[in-house]
Amino acid sequence: MNSDKQRPIRIGICGLGTVGGGTYRLLSENREEIARRLGRELEVCHLASRTPKVQFRDAGIPFSSDIFAVVDDPQVDIVVETIGGFDPARELLRRAVANGKHVVTANKALIALHGNELFELAKQNGVTIAYESAVAGGIPIIKALREGLAANAIQWLAGIINGTGNFILTAMDQKQRAFADVLKEAQALGYAEADPTFDVEGIDAAHKLTILASIAFGIPLQFDSTYTEGISAITIDDVKYARELGYVIKHLGIARRSERGVEMRVHPTLISEKRLLAHVNGVMNAVLVKGNSVGATLYYGAGAGAEATASSVVADIMDIARNSFHEAGEKTNTGLPSLAFNQLNVDLPILPIDEIDTAYYLRIEAEDKVGVMAKITGVLQNFEINIEAVIQKEPESHATGKVPVVILTDTVREKQMNQAIQALEALQEVPGRIARIRVEELDSEESQ
Repeated sequence: MNSDKQRPIRIGICGLGTVGGGTYRLLSENREEIARRLGRELEVCHLASRTPKVQFRDAGIPFSSDIFAVVDDPQVDIVVETIGGFDPARELLRRAVANGKHVVTANKALIALHGNELFELAKQNGVTIAYESAVAGGIPIIKALREGLAANAIQWLAGIINGTGNFILTAMDQKQRAFADVLKEAQALGYAEADPTFDVEGIDAAHKLTILASIAFGIPLQFDSTYTEGISAITIDDVKYARELGYVIKHLGIARRSERGVEMRVHPTLISEKRLLAHVNGVMNAVLVKGNSVGATLYYGAGAGAEATASSVVADIMDIARNSFHEAGEKTNTGLPSLAFNQLNVDLPILPIDEIDTAYYLRIEAEDKVGVMAKITGVLQNFEINIEAVIQKEPESHATGKVPVVILTDTVREKQMNQAIQALEALQEVPGRIARIRVEELDSEESQ
């Protein structure tokens, strides 16, 4: 196993936080099992962290406070980047690739915004940038899209790909607690950051969806074209009314290809409580993929955490070890294209949000007067919007004189709905803003 012909493949890890530390521990704990699978050993030969990590300094492995020392180390074959953020991570990857080193990264933001450039540099230098751990933690969804479903034309995918948002919506639904209250708990438990914007406003999920859509449809990464909407405006009333209608609110990333182009959107979504995705709760992640041959397939598991994410990091290291090294140790590159397609479709248009077709949930606070409901339905009829269901409650307070009206519509073009909402909000009897949540039926998904 350790002969000159079968020397270990040497790993350098940059960043020793949750994911980097978990990767080091997994490589150590499962060393023998990994070696049996590969037919050779993986050896961590250099560690680096910008902050002191006493436990790793005592590991008997060269340790640097300068992360660039790892990518400049001639002993390192594969660089693992788990520092996160854009800078200096972007320059770290550029330098690693220029030095002829393969890279494994968990940095979804970096891939979503700068992946096109980095993948081209990797191709020019004959190395691989692998990034399974950047999306959905331990769920091998990228491998499934790139390899397992490679024979399919992917029609659509929909996923719960941010555990923090899912934890909050689950608690709002199951415990009838307000958004702000659950967010504080998520922060106390370590599920949400002190600044939770990336999670609750959908930016983290949009990074991940951008990556999944590119792999699914063979298009360049286009984060700026991904519509992004968070969950901070969701109320307890919305959650309760959704249940009355037979739906659950989930924060979904949805990518769909049609004859008109590709949809990429992240937003709160009503899905039928009979659907499998409706039962993905807490911090768990799940991605549903519809292929033209295989039909709908579901991928479920832990979307974050040291062990789960490290599992994907090490799997990428092992893939590179199999595909990119001869027996004598010389480097080659026989791995898959970075985005699964040898030729990307650069001409496939990305549809703006006002061009998508979906059904809608509307919550309207209207004055409690005779004829108000007729005016509301009349506006919707004027814009050729069909009503599927209505909930009209008694006024909660006679002092306000307002009554909640909840409407579920048929499928309609978003710009048409926007015009209708503008007309509804112009009614004297509708003094406030209208809450709007999109509804997805997720055709061809098996019910629970």
